[in-house]
Amino acid sequence: MSVKLLLDLNIIFDCYNHERQALFPESVQLQELLATINNAQGYISSSALDNLSFIKYQELKQAHPELARNQINKIIELFITEILEQFKLAKTPSYIKIDFEDIEDSQMLASAQAIDAKLVTRDKRLLTKYKNETLSTTDAIKLLNTPVAPAFVDLQKQYIHLQDKIEQRTDAVLNHGKYIMGPEVKELERQLEGFAGAKYCITTASGTEALLISLMALGIQAGDEVITTPFTFIATAEVIVRLAAKPVFVDVEADTCNIDVSKIETAITEKTKAIMPASLYGQPADMDEINVIAEKYNLPVIEDACQSFGSEYKNKKSGNLSTIGCISFFPSKPLGCYGDGGAIFTSNESIAQACKEIRVHGQSKRYVHTRVGVGGRMDTLQCAIVLAKLERFGWEVEQRIKIGNEYNKLMDEAGIKRIQQRPDRTSVFAQYTIFVDQRENIQQKLKGLGVPAAVHYPVPLNKQPAYENMSNSDETPEANQVAEKVMSLPMHPFLSDEKINFIAKKVL
Repeated sequence: MSVKLLLDLNIIFDCYNHERQALFPESVQLQELLATINNAQGYISSSALDNLSFIKYQELKQAHPELARNQINKIIELFITEILEQFKLAKTPSYIKIDFEDIEDSQMLASAQAIDAKLVTRDKRLLTKYKNETLSTTDAIKLLNTPVAPAFVDLQKQYIHLQDKIEQRTDAVLNHGKYIMGPEVKELERQLEGFAGAKYCITTASGTEALLISLMALGIQAGDEVITTPFTFIATAEVIVRLAAKPVFVDVEADTCNIDVSKIETAITEKTKAIMPASLYGQPADMDEINVIAEKYNLPVIEDACQSFGSEYKNKKSGNLSTIGCISFFPSKPLGCYGDGGAIFTSNESIAQACKEIRVHGQSKRYVHTRVGVGGRMDTLQCAIVLAKLERFGWEVEQRIKIGNEYNKLMDEAGIKRIQQRPDRTSVFAQYTIFVDQRENIQQKLKGLGVPAAVHYPVPLNKQPAYENMSNSDETPEANQVAEKVMSLPMHPFLSDEKINFIAKKVL
C-alpha cells in the first residue's frame, strides 16, 4: 500500500524558506522522506496554488522592495515549478463540504479526501477538529518510517504516477457523455493495432468475451473440439463449453507451464476445429510450431494472450502471433483497466468483421441482426483508462522484465526452481512464479513475514468439478504436478531492489 500525504501550506513554506527550515526541521525531514521512500507520495491541493503564490509574493515584496513585479513573478514561477517537481497536485472535488470557519482548509481537506490521503499540518485547530483526516508532522514521519509490506500488485502506485492523465481522459468522457462506443473506443483500437502490429483490433467487455466472440466468429459449435491447455484460468475452457463444444486438454511443459507442442498433433481428430494455447505467466507458447501444425490440418489458432500482452516472440508482439489473439484488461493484468475489458487482434478482414458484429448483438447495422451475438462491448470509460495507461506501458514492460530477471538471478543462486523463459521470446511476468514443496506451509510462513503469495493455479481445468467428465486427468501428468507446486510472488513495475531482495530472502 502506498502512503499518500497532502501538505498544508505551512509545511510547504517550512521546506522552502531558510529561516523556517531552522525553526521547523521536522518539516524538512518529512520532505526528504517523501522524496526517498518508494511507497510514499506527497501532494498539495490545487486550491492552494493561489495562496501559495500570494504568500510568496508578499514575502518577496517585503524582503526585496527593489524587485519589479515581473521579476517577482519569475521567481514565483520557479518556486512553484520546483515544488511541483516533487509534489503532485490534488484537485479540489465538487463534493467539497465547506467549513465556513476557514474555506481554504475545507478545500485542502476535500482534496485529501479525494485521493484518500491525510492532510499534514501544524495548524492546531485542524489537528483538533479533524483528528481522523489530519496528521501532525511528527506523526507523518512516524508513518513514513513504519515498514510497509510489499504489495502483490501495486495498482495504487501505478495510479499515483498516471493520475493526471487518467483524470484528463475520464473527465473528457464524463463531459461528452458517450459512454457506449464513444470516440475513445475507436482511438484505443487504433493505438492497439499500432502497438501489436495487427490490422484489426476489436475491444470487448472482458478477456473472456474476447475468447468467446473469437470462437463464435470461427463458427465453433456443438460437437466441435478445440485443443487447449489444462493449466490456465478457467475462462479458456469455459468459453469452449459455453458453445457446447469440447475442450481437448493437451499437457504442459514442466518448466514453462505452457502447452507442450509435441503432444498437440496426436490430439487432433476430424472434430478438431481450432487450437487455443494460453501464453501463461506473461510468456508466449511455442507459437511458430503450433502454427505449423495448425496449417497442416487447416485449423485456426487463437492465442489466449490475456497474461502476455506486451511480451514478444521472435520480435513479434504477443496477441499478433496467430489467426486471432485475445487479451484481457483485468486490473491486475500487465495492461489493465479499472474494471473488466479485453480485445481481439486479427489481420483477417472477414474474422474482424464477424467479431465486430457479434460484439454488438450480431448487428451488421442498427437493428439488423445477421448473426447470433452477445453484448460484448468495452465501455468508453474503461477505454479512456487504458489509453492513459498505454502511454507508460512500454516503460512498465521494461521494468517488469528487469524485475523478473533480478528475481531469476536470486532464485537461481538459491537453487529455487522457477518458471523458465525461452531465449527467443520475452515475458512480461504477469506473475512471478516458482515451484515449491509444502506450499501451504510456505505461504503461511510468508504471510507471517509480511509477504503476500498466491497460487496460479491450484487445480488443473480437467480436474475441476464442472469439467472433469470431459477429460481424463491422468493424460496430463505434468499439469497435475505443477498445480501442486506453483506459487506466485509479488510482481509489479514498482518493486524496488530492496523489496525484491527482502521477498527472495523470506522465501529461502
